[in-house]
Parts: sequence; C-alpha cells; structure tokens
Amino acid sequence: MLSYFKDFFAFKRVVGEDVQLQGLAKADDLLAHLIATKKIPGLAISVLKNGESYFQKGYGFADLEKSIAIHPETSVFRIASVSKPIAATALAHMVAEGIIDLDASFYTYVPYYPKKEWDFTIRQLASHTAGIRGYLGKEYALNNPYSIKESIAVFKDSDLLFEPGTGYHYNSYDWVLISLAMQEASGVLFEEYVSEKVLQPLGLKSTFPSDISGIDTIENQELQLTTFYSKCAIGFKAAIAANNHYKLAGGGYLATATDITKIGQAYLDHKILDFSVLKQFLTSEMLNQNPTYYGLGWQVSEDAKGRPYYGHIGNGVGGYANFFVYPEQKMVFSILVNCTNPTIQKVLDRVVDAILDS
Repeated sequence: MLSYFKDFFAFKRVVGEDVQLQGLAKADDLLAHLIATKKIPGLAISVLKNGESYFQKGYGFADLEKSIAIHPETSVFRIASVSKPIAATALAHMVAEGIIDLDASFYTYVPYYPKKEWDFTIRQLASHTAGIRGYLGKEYALNNPYSIKESIAVFKDSDLLFEPGTGYHYNSYDWVLISLAMQEASGVLFEEYVSEKVLQPLGLKSTFPSDISGIDTIENQELQLTTFYSKCAIGFKAAIAANNHYKLAGGGYLATATDITKIGQAYLDHKILDFSVLKQFLTSEMLNQNPTYYGLGWQVSEDAKGRPYYGHIGNGVGGYANFFVYPEQKMVFSILVNCTNPTIQKVLDRVVDAILDS
C-alpha cells in the first residue's frame, strides 16, 4: 500500500493516445467502457472551463442493487485524500490570520505529543517531509469512533522515518497532526473551522465531514449517498466498514463532483485569500534540488505533455477521486468513483487528456 501511494505523487501522470476518437467523444467512450467492462460500479465527472460547465455526466450506479444512477450534482462520494486540499485551504486561512505559523514547531501547538529524536514543523507535516510514518496493517481501514485527539494513540509512539526535511513520505497521519494543531491553536473544532472558512464561503453545500459514529449519512433529501464498494472476483461487494472521522483533514470528507470543482474554480478566480499566502501551498517542495511534486496539501506537477496542474488524487475505503486544476487552460476536473482502488488511473489520465485537447 505504501508503494501505491508513493506512485501517486512521485512521478508525472501519463496520458495516452487514441486516433479513433477525439475530445469529449473520446472521454465519454473511455468512461462508458469502464462501466461496460465492470471496472467500476459508478463514476461522476464534472469539468469546468473558464468558470462554466464544460463536461458533466454520471456513469453507472450509486447503488447497484437498487439501480440508482449516478448524478454529478447529487451523488455524494467518499473523496479520500482530495480532503487534503480542503484542509490546506483552511490551514491557509489560519496562516493568514496569524493563528498558525507554518515554520513553528508542531510542539508549539501540541506540547503533549511524545518527543521524537528531531523536531518538526507544520510546514514539514503539510509537505510530507516530517518523517511521520504511514498506515501499518489494518490501520488503512480503522473503524473506531476516534476524535482527532484520541486517534494519535495509533501512531504517536512510532519513531520518525528520517530527519525532517531530508526525505519525503506521503501519508495521512501528517494531516491528522495538522488538524490537531489547528484545533489546539484556535480552540475551535477542526470541522467547524473548515465549515466556517471554506465550505460555507465557497457554497459547498454538498460537502460533508464523516460522522464520528462511523455511519455516514446525508440529511439533504435531494442528495444521494453512494454505496461504497470494493472489487471482488465476481464483481463488487460492499466495502468493509471504516470510520474516517479522525482523519477528516487527510481523507475524511464526502462530496459531490460538482462541489469539488467549485474549490478549484475559487482558486482560479482568486477568491481564497491573497496569492502571497497561497503561493507556498501551491509550490512544490524541493529535496536535494529535486521537486517532490507536492506543495502543502496539494499535488503540484505537470502532466506528460508539460501542462502544469495542481490538485490531488485520493484512494480510500469505498472511494477513489481525481481533482485537478489546470491554470493555463482555466479548467477544473473532478472525477469521483464509489469503489476502493479500482486501478483505473491510466484511463482517467487519458480522459483528462482528451478533454484538455477538445
């Protein structure tokens, strides 16, 4: 699993070639084929260009047994690590307000965390260069009703993997620690601060934190929570139970495809704070003069055709997500799937490439 996550961010995404179909027709064909060949149960895609809807469609089912169709505006998915840009946006607000200093020691805000061989900063946590370990064994799918503060018991006694600032190791525990620091620094629950500073101002009415009970529910009758699946030998089965509340910042939010594109558009429209604050979040960290392709909560890279983008890929229990912002093309992509690790990233890269070329 660790090598799988490493592959997400250490290299450029690959785009494919197909001379038979082009543009939106090619993208539509590729996505429909994923359903026809039972690669995934359902998928929603929403693409904005110049602030307007450019391509938006649902494929397959939110619930296979009930034959409930996917719709980009009403089908709610687990977005996994696409939660990180949401958390990073909230962190940027705390930085702008002077509540959090990115270069301050983590212990400034959480002095009760066990001391390690080396100190590490909020910036190092946000850029995955602090040396915090990732999931071990069944931790990927914990199903305990932990609060953020309680959850650090899972990993707090582990040694750092390396001296902070000397290596890169992608993981979600970094953002568990950041969200804890944000709570301690502000005196406000992490999810409440995110709602106040990010969800409400951006009009994200279809984005929700996982509930501490571990039973994700949607009160809005106009929305439909997708069933979460995993692949099996005969097709798909219900994904194992998992409680993602404790890792809201790293992978615990749920959303519709259209809500995710609103986040990207807000960045393109410079509606999130002054760019001097955001620039450091959207700039790749460097290690030994080489880019990590990761900023602060954002994947920052270019695709194989040299087009710069920022965003995130997410993989979690019962959910897979792509979120990309292409500033030069003024395009935002959101692709959500209700299945654990469907191994379709190469196809999704071809979809994005086809739409960019349309």
